[in-house]
Amino acid sequence: MATKQPTAANDTQESVKPFKIDVPQATLDDLQERLKRTRWTDGTENTGWEYGTDLGFMKELADYWQHHYDWRKHESYLNQFNHFKANVDGVEVHFIHERGKGPNPTPILLLHGWPDSFYRFHRVIPLLTDPARHGGEANNSFDVIVASIPGFGFSEHKALSNDELAVLFANLMTKVLGYQKFVAAGGDAGSVIIQAMALNHPDVLSGIHLTDVGYPDHTTDFASLTPPEQEFAAFIQQWWMSEGAFNMIQSTKPQTLAIAMNDSPVGMAAWLLLLLREVEDKEELLTNIMIYWVTETIGSSFRWYYAAAHAAPSPKHGQRSEVPAAVAHCPMDAPLPREWAARRVNLQHFTDFPRGGHFTAWMEPQIYAKDVADFVQQLRDRQ
Repeated sequence: MATKQPTAANDTQESVKPFKIDVPQATLDDLQERLKRTRWTDGTENTGWEYGTDLGFMKELADYWQHHYDWRKHESYLNQFNHFKANVDGVEVHFIHERGKGPNPTPILLLHGWPDSFYRFHRVIPLLTDPARHGGEANNSFDVIVASIPGFGFSEHKALSNDELAVLFANLMTKVLGYQKFVAAGGDAGSVIIQAMALNHPDVLSGIHLTDVGYPDHTTDFASLTPPEQEFAAFIQQWWMSEGAFNMIQSTKPQTLAIAMNDSPVGMAAWLLLLLREVEDKEELLTNIMIYWVTETIGSSFRWYYAAAHAAPSPKHGQRSEVPAAVAHCPMDAPLPREWAARRVNLQHFTDFPRGGHFTAWMEPQIYAKDVADFVQQLRDRQ
């Protein structure tokens, strides 16, 4: 279904270099000093998260970060994966590339969002490379490529528009890694980029798997929406009014935030926690936060929002790609109806997950990996 081109020695393939995460000790020492010197704001008692990040929770997390969290342990764990960097269209891109077991693995590109990182998929990688781990068939394994979007993690600190990112990742998979066609999956920013890829470069995609497909906006004909879609639209409108301030400021004045948050680890963590509250494990929560801190990419991650908001309108905006698509809805996320998904993509597979939220690939990797594998098996069966 998704085969690899014959390997050839050329400039693009030679640009791929192994990469190892090795944060300088001076960076970790500096972090400790900054944590010690945190100057806490006052706060209203017993307000929880009503005013933003809960002050009591943040103090507990900062104390754990300073006295118990061990970055080197998590760095060693992350380095068990095969990391690489490659120059793609003049941009340095970091990615994990793990080969699948079994005959003819399907290549799959996994793309994260904000405020997560490539770490979103760390639990999913072994499940997809070895389908026996989630009860799948041996002939339905994957070559897994987990990329850091430019501006995030260990990729170059360069923010690009979604159409530019679609070209970049299509070229990473085909021109650099040599795959003729591949599956792309992700959520949040990853979903937007993958949808742009499906519209502009459908020839490189066998299928796409998304956990969100965009939201009703000023271009939506609300009169044409079904009752479930109307409910979805009302939810999104209310959510943006109460929780969407991060998007507004990151899309318009990202540098103002970046100056403050690149200087204060606790301030940066408090901002990221606005959307990371569903991650309950302190160790994993802090590892994701640390990826932003040690790479100093909080500012460039903000600039992705600015680049997306200020890009010229895509000539294919509002169109629906014919690339076969799967959409998974998570109960802790927005109430995404099937008919809205079908408006946005060529829907072939829709799943209401029994549990999970915005970061289901991270929090519920078993059900996520199984749904991806089931969708790709359907594509294989049709062929």
